[in-house]
Amino acid sequence: MWAACLVGPAHQSGITHPSLSKASQLHQRGIHQRALPNPTRAAATSSLPPRAMAAAAGAAAAIVSSFVSPSSFSSVKASKPDRLRPARRAAAVNVRCVSSPPATETSFKTKVPRNANMAKLQAGYLFPEIARRRAAHLLKFPDAKIISLGIGDTTEPIPDVITNAMAERAHALSTVAGYSGYGAEQGEKKLRAAIAATYYSDLGIEETDIFVSDGAKCDISRLQVLFGSNVKIAVQDPSYPAYVDSSVILGQTGLYQEDVQKYGNIEYMKCSPENGFFPDLSSVPRTDIIFFCSPNNPTGAAASRDQLTKLVKFAKDNGSIIVYDSAYAMYISDDSPKSIFEIPGAKEVAIETASFSKYAGFTGVRLGWTVVPKELLFSDGHPVAKDFNRIVCTCFNGASNISQAGGLGCLSPEGLKAMSDVVGFYKENTKIIVDTFTSLGFNVYGARNAPYVWVHFPGRNSWDVFAEILEKAHVVTTPGSGFGPGGEGFVRVSAFGHRENIIEAARRLKQLYK
Repeated sequence: MWAACLVGPAHQSGITHPSLSKASQLHQRGIHQRALPNPTRAAATSSLPPRAMAAAAGAAAAIVSSFVSPSSFSSVKASKPDRLRPARRAAAVNVRCVSSPPATETSFKTKVPRNANMAKLQAGYLFPEIARRRAAHLLKFPDAKIISLGIGDTTEPIPDVITNAMAERAHALSTVAGYSGYGAEQGEKKLRAAIAATYYSDLGIEETDIFVSDGAKCDISRLQVLFGSNVKIAVQDPSYPAYVDSSVILGQTGLYQEDVQKYGNIEYMKCSPENGFFPDLSSVPRTDIIFFCSPNNPTGAAASRDQLTKLVKFAKDNGSIIVYDSAYAMYISDDSPKSIFEIPGAKEVAIETASFSKYAGFTGVRLGWTVVPKELLFSDGHPVAKDFNRIVCTCFNGASNISQAGGLGCLSPEGLKAMSDVVGFYKENTKIIVDTFTSLGFNVYGARNAPYVWVHFPGRNSWDVFAEILEKAHVVTTPGSGFGPGGEGFVRVSAFGHRENIIEAARRLKQLYK
């Protein structure tokens, strides 16, 4: 059994208490957590000293929340303190110890078989596993001021022009004239039109090709449902884990092969410094679906126009569909395409997913879109968009109308300027990280067109490097092997963080590797 301490109502209200460590106090302000059922309560940790109890509270909250913002455990002040609300004082804080029993203790079993595909998945999803290790580190080092440069979660406040639009819409819902219930599953017409005009005005993409959603990650899973279990996919290696994991869950893959660290029936397209982070398509066999992210997560590499032209031709020659993830397109600062539809012929072979998360700070608000061109057809001539529309209408009630109001705020002239400023801020963070590692003699990649720095540690195990940096510098990164076998020997360092935290992390890294 594992046991941990959860903070009760005082924690949920953002109340701090002097008996808790600074890390736990900061953690309280950023985490809102549901109370666990009474039967799960236990006193397994009640004998811990106060400092360990406080650390356990923060650790348990970290596990429940999967991952918190990079500044949550840092003692450094936020870069914009005027945007933060001060915590209220309280005379006491309610700390409850809970214990989770092993599943084997359950006395009753249903007759429903487990989805066999779930059993294929290896360990936990990458980022919750990192959160678990960070929480364990905090238990070991209760006074550690952890800085997270791991998960790609934004940290800067959402610009006023955007939150004001959401607030206005939220208030309108309290009036007879402004109230609205269910909206169109595909998204509000005004927002779809704004997306088409802003990002695809000269690319032949119309508002009817656009499906507004609660984010690109969710749409990736909906697309997998659309494709079904009888397709074979190809992914960049390394790549965002959601492509592979959703493929496993849908039953598209074989078993995991420990010797090569790959799933059967998935084509892993090697993308490394040696090939410019673009696969040798002449050696890639045909697959039905090609997942391709540019700028890439985790390597930060953006595909050139010539490379994407080759990819589109490859898909046409093989009758494949490209699922193009453009979540980081606004970070592109050179002439690399920001949309796959900039390439002639792409509308006949490609779908594009996109998101406001990394531009507007919508990682919690949740808003994105997917483009399915009317020209894209299945092998029997049936429009892909028609089937995707049916999937959306069946599985989704549409994005929040408040979130969509925020999306319109994002696409206003003032909103676009504000998002550009936020992107510029994170790119300045990226430069600090790049300068730090290059000054220490490391080879680094990405960064120019993405908020990630891909750092090479030749001959090292990625998880060992992750553990070393966490143990000795109290800085969280992401092990490259978590993105696929091609990521072994690398770590991904995120530029999402308050400036003071980025500078402090750079200082610690220089001290560690000097």
